[in-house]
Amino acid sequence: MFRAIGRWFRKLFSKFRGFKFSRNIGIDLGTATVLVYVQGKGIVLQEPSVVAIDTNTDRILKVGKEAQDMLGRTPGNITAVRPLQDGVISRYEVTLKMIQYFIRRACGSMFFPPRVMICIPSGITEVEEKAVIDAAHEAGAQKTYLIEEPKAAAIGAGLNIYAPQGNMVVDIGGGTTDIAVLSLGGVVVSESIKIAGDRFDEAIMRYVRRKYNVLIGERTAEAIKKRIGAVYDHPDAKYVEVKGRCMNQGLPKLITISSKEMIEALAEPITAILDAICLVIERTPPELLGDILHNGIVMTGGGSLLYGFDKLVTRVTKIPTRVAKDAVSCVAIGTGKSLDNLDMLSEGAINLSRERKVRL
Repeated sequence: MFRAIGRWFRKLFSKFRGFKFSRNIGIDLGTATVLVYVQGKGIVLQEPSVVAIDTNTDRILKVGKEAQDMLGRTPGNITAVRPLQDGVISRYEVTLKMIQYFIRRACGSMFFPPRVMICIPSGITEVEEKAVIDAAHEAGAQKTYLIEEPKAAAIGAGLNIYAPQGNMVVDIGGGTTDIAVLSLGGVVVSESIKIAGDRFDEAIMRYVRRKYNVLIGERTAEAIKKRIGAVYDHPDAKYVEVKGRCMNQGLPKLITISSKEMIEALAEPITAILDAICLVIERTPPELLGDILHNGIVMTGGGSLLYGFDKLVTRVTKIPTRVAKDAVSCVAIGTGKSLDNLDMLSEGAINLSRERKVRL
């Protein structure tokens, strides 16, 4: 009898041999890119937050890099979309499917659904906050926790935000720029503006159209930004050849753009970010401002990689500024490190909107 029971248990557990019982995962749900951090493994996925949809059937065809390759190249019945705009969910059902896809890719087959921590902009509203939590639950999360982007960025950049001193972080993502002063594990002063990498691309597209009378697409503008994007005088000017459509003739045209031109092209969105940084500094308590003068400002996110951005912030604010190591992954790394504290958090934490009212 006992042998028969033993055989039954062995047979039962053999079915679940390839299953993981559960894992905690952190998701940097960015407007441009989604990064997924699995506890104990690190960052396992970094994919564009793009989804390709068949408009005739509403069926999702591709997600991530494969969907991004379709941008601007799809037939009439297929649309490649970004379901997140300015750091928040703009297309709920599509975002749900995208989160579901990334959770499955990151965790594989699991006996129990994972606990998920998602990073969100500090300027998010209660409605937007609830949309993220609901989407994660429907996508298969056992429990969902939220963390503010600047807090995650600071942790990922290696700052000790739990010490009784001020640290200032500027996180420039795809849809939002989040600026915050942190101390004793919390956000003291923060500002979130919907001007970041996507607005940089739009500014480059407008500049090329205005100066060269040539139309270029979003992906071309992004490529220009990554190759020669600059906000400060470059000692050795860089150049890139760009193909677009001449607005006069309607024919393909090849032009050459320099890194010096990027300073002019990006002036408007960069000025808005500098204004937001100065606003946060003005609202910072004097004691913490002294700490920031000593510790400096840390920049994270893909937008901080524009040449000379840290130098420009230093010149404007008179505060030493540096770009964090592995700036693009800082938010995901910080979210991942925060997974160690999940047992001390309540599900759905934190209600950012309510916390901001209390702080004000």
